[in-house]
Amino acid sequence: MNKTVSKMDAVLLEIIWNRMITNLEEQAKTLIRTSFSSIVTDSEDLSAGLFDSKGNMIAQANTGTPGHINSMALGVKHFLNKYPKDSLRPGDVLIGNNAYEISGHQLDITVVTPAFFGKKLIGYVASTCHVVDIGGRGFNPEGESIYEEGLHIPYLKYYNDGKVNETLQSIIEANVREPEQVLGDIRAQIVAQEVSIKHLIGMMQEFKLTNIDEVGEEIIQRSEKAMRKAIKRIPDGEYSNEIFSDGIDEPVKLKCIVKIQNDELTVDFTGSSPGSHKGINVPLNYTIAYVTYALKLAISPDIPNNEGSFRPVKIKAPEGSIVNAVHPMPTAARHIIGHFTPACVLGALYHVLPDNVIADGANANWDIQVYGEKRNGDPFSYLFFMNGGMGARPNKDGLSVTGFPTGVRGTPVEIVESNSPIVFYQRELRQDSGGSGKFRGGLGQIVRFGVHTNKNYKFPTMFDRFNFPATGLNDGKIGSKGAAIVNDKKNLHSKKMYNLEAKDIVTLKLPGGGGFGAPEKRDPKLVLEDVRNGYVSIEKARDDYLVIIKETSSGYNLDTEQTRNIRKIKKL
Repeated sequence: MNKTVSKMDAVLLEIIWNRMITNLEEQAKTLIRTSFSSIVTDSEDLSAGLFDSKGNMIAQANTGTPGHINSMALGVKHFLNKYPKDSLRPGDVLIGNNAYEISGHQLDITVVTPAFFGKKLIGYVASTCHVVDIGGRGFNPEGESIYEEGLHIPYLKYYNDGKVNETLQSIIEANVREPEQVLGDIRAQIVAQEVSIKHLIGMMQEFKLTNIDEVGEEIIQRSEKAMRKAIKRIPDGEYSNEIFSDGIDEPVKLKCIVKIQNDELTVDFTGSSPGSHKGINVPLNYTIAYVTYALKLAISPDIPNNEGSFRPVKIKAPEGSIVNAVHPMPTAARHIIGHFTPACVLGALYHVLPDNVIADGANANWDIQVYGEKRNGDPFSYLFFMNGGMGARPNKDGLSVTGFPTGVRGTPVEIVESNSPIVFYQRELRQDSGGSGKFRGGLGQIVRFGVHTNKNYKFPTMFDRFNFPATGLNDGKIGSKGAAIVNDKKNLHSKKMYNLEAKDIVTLKLPGGGGFGAPEKRDPKLVLEDVRNGYVSIEKARDDYLVIIKETSSGYNLDTEQTRNIRKIKKL
């Protein structure tokens, strides 16, 4: 029998909670080890979570991305609406990729496995993974309808009583460019969830639990209580902000009002740009996923991320707007605008929580999709990720070439080259790309690559910050803009499909993060270290930081007297 949870020893509850997290981490790591694509194995573009019998998320793995974890937290209930628990049996596995109800585009496939203790359904484990291809136009922003963007898998049973749905599997196999990788990753999700359920049952037996609902509800209630307490510490009021990104034909405006009232928080995106005719629209589920992540970072980073921490927060946006896409609006590249929503919300919170907010960063990771034919005539479709710089923090420099808010890792060049015909000619930190400040913005990077092929290849650009650089905070300066160039001559649009020749070389200049605090307040010794490391040029040290550094035969040295004098003149 379950112990009465309300009377459960706090230490025991903590042990059970940590076991849940450990089990989910093992699920995520099993998925990483057994998957077929580098998107999962190296970039960790995935999520793993545990849900009670009603579909409420109790816990998540630490490994994964907010766009997958938080959207999955909302999306699992859609599976249960189609398949009530009485319709499920041991050996059943559910699958779906509804763009508007789960993680925002059809390239993300969610797998849900019911967990049984004996013959009793006790809950669910689930995961979402970005697959390398889903058919259609491919991964790019060119589609003008969801129907163009690939295969829609409705909520279905992939396994029924332990037997695979051969018809569904054949449909997936026939509609994607890389069936081995796609089906391999789905199978990896299923296997990883079998591992997670095995350990969940072992934990229940060890602690003599007959269900997880009671423990889950206690965890959820405590999380909700802690989140409400954290919100209540913020002064009541309305705090607003607006930012811009490149968009397609014209800039996209994101406008938000964060309203604090007692122990509840509402974010309203009314006033943001209308939806686009191209695939950069963001379904509300994905907007919610990233906004709730940003709020937790600023308000309550230590509170568990589950159903309870979501309850005091409401996210609103007009239907059909850029951040509330509805069917059949195209959404394939929804991450570009979606990753800007945290920056908008954090900028609003800066007015009331200045020590809890980082400066603007590159925001959207750069998804590099290349597809065409290999030299032997075989088709290929390969996707890898690169990141720009994070914004500076109130007390530390921003991280260079680090994904935020996504958390997706950049793909090592060795992995890309060994799994595709892509070849790299350059990859290095981009000097002077981080915004100057007392704390410097993180650096972007320069990447040059080509493709070993005899024919033209497709290269869709899914980038941003070409026109609107990351802004600084508290007198910090902007980061560098991004750029994409072919053969060092032709500048590309940030969101467009290109047909490149086999000999073409692509150069990507990823943007840097904004600075925090006035640059002239930065310790000159830190500026000297930046110059020695190649992060900052001598000219930028002089012009922005008012630090004079001279290059001699023995290296770079700080001219303390001239630095003191120039900074003194600046104050006058």
